[in-house]
Amino acid sequence: MTTSHTPTAAATYGRIVDPANRPDPYPLYAALTDAPIHRLGDHEWLVSGFAEIGALLRDPRMSVQDPAVEPDPNGPLGSDGRPFRSGFLSLDPPHHDALRGQVAHAFAERIVGLRPRIEELVDGLVDRIAADGAGQVDVVEQLAYPLPVSVICELLDVPRSEEPVFHSFAERLTRGLDPVDTLSETEIAELAVTRGQWRAYLMPMIAERVAHPGTDLISALLTGGPEVGPRSQDTDRMNGIELGVTLGLLLIAGHETTVNLIANGTLALLRSPAALAEFRAHPETAPELVEEVLRYDPPVQMTRRFATAPVRVAGQEVPSGDRLALLLAAGNRDPRRFAEPDRFVPGRPDPAHLAFGGGLHYCLGAALARMEAQVMLTAIARRFVAPRLVMDPPYRTNMILRGPSALQMAFDGVLP
Repeated sequence: MTTSHTPTAAATYGRIVDPANRPDPYPLYAALTDAPIHRLGDHEWLVSGFAEIGALLRDPRMSVQDPAVEPDPNGPLGSDGRPFRSGFLSLDPPHHDALRGQVAHAFAERIVGLRPRIEELVDGLVDRIAADGAGQVDVVEQLAYPLPVSVICELLDVPRSEEPVFHSFAERLTRGLDPVDTLSETEIAELAVTRGQWRAYLMPMIAERVAHPGTDLISALLTGGPEVGPRSQDTDRMNGIELGVTLGLLLIAGHETTVNLIANGTLALLRSPAALAEFRAHPETAPELVEEVLRYDPPVQMTRRFATAPVRVAGQEVPSGDRLALLLAAGNRDPRRFAEPDRFVPGRPDPAHLAFGGGLHYCLGAALARMEAQVMLTAIARRFVAPRLVMDPPYRTNMILRGPSALQMAFDGVLP
């Protein structure tokens, strides 16, 4: 048999999406290791195997567009001349490729050489904590949140005074990434209001860049300078509504996911004194450490795909039109792929993970997230004396982007 019994898998999935199990969903993921794919209902599947998820992420028969969601024929048009559907993260080729290509080139151009600035920002945050002299810090609020929001604001050339506004929007917009069946009617209505407020907030900023373009990311996407790469035609250039939605995606993907990565990494180190001591002695191993954090406790736990043609997964035929929930965090602990998958082992000999997805939709900000996490986790290990966990952290309700809402860490001092 290649699929688990439907009621059992469905019940386990129900517990996974239940906020009560957010602090530790991994025993629930382990309960799915009897098979790499599980039927949840007549037209829905849960995929938990590492190899199977990796293959599906790269399969051209898999779509990110929900066939049940149709764009408003009377609404605004995208730059392809068709009714606007969504941002490029939820689009298939060819329009996905045109939009993503512009963002990828403009984004890559601006993160080259950014590490010294990230180190400067991190040192400033730690120095502020040292000056406070409290001997305790909320890693989420005082370290993990301020760093990525400062970086994304600088990339967009947004004044530092606007960082709290970006923070607020990021927190509210993130809820919209969770499965819609986990949202209440009130939350859905609130999300619609928040999205409208986000567009209204951005419009004056975009208009100002149209009139006075600069060297920032917004200006590059508006003007379509040479750094955005080749386009098949002028109409491929992002229009106003696409730019607004893209900036929202960058805010969430470039901010919320990195917050979780830093917080999850700090928590893993505080719960693994031997790993923390080893890392403090060898800070040059930061890249290997971050890759293990991404495997062990990824900031993005799940993604979805829709079959546009029949596809066979681990011997099971998935019909065209069915929906697949790809449980990235379960794949990252698949015992078929990893020895002792539930152990946090920085530098493990078989490093691999699904944290950034794969294929056409591989995370655009992966390089920046890695950079920010490496610098911050190195600073936490190197500068804080005797760091230790005060209490098990509470978690936000978000299922897709899972992370602590607070992380209290005590310490005996701060090194220069």
